[in-house]
Amino acid sequence: MSKISLEYNGELRNSLIHLESKTEILTDAPKDNNGKGESFSPTDLVAASLAACMVTVINISDRNGVFGIETCSAEVEKIMQRTPRRISEIVVTLKIKTIVELNPQKKKNIYDIAKNCPVALSLSNQTNQNISITFDH
Repeated sequence: MSKISLEYNGELRNSLIHLESKTEILTDAPKDNNGKGESFSPTDLVAASLAACMVTVINISDRNGVFGIETCSAEVEKIMQRTPRRISEIVVTLKIKTIVELNPQKKKNIYDIAKNCPVALSLSNQTNQNISITFDH
């Protein structure tokens, strides 16, 4: 179980503290929703969390070197719907560099691991998750 403390700072900004580690994250409303856009918005954190979760579970699965992952990174794009205001799509492009060429089955396994990460499984079916992976060795 994880606990987070949140304090509203005014001007549509929040301070969040992960109580166990004392790590702080600031959020700001985006410019298109009355904010200054000077930090992550709450919906930015949702999109970033999806990519971070995918990268994390892929690397957990590779702890024994079954995939031979050398590096793993991601780019994320969040697409908002106006009415009702919500995330309509999250585009995640994962970039994985391996020490050996992966066969098609191992690539599929990695894709399946990413698509079944806890954040992906927690998002509504109304939020399209557009996931692609590029492999390099």
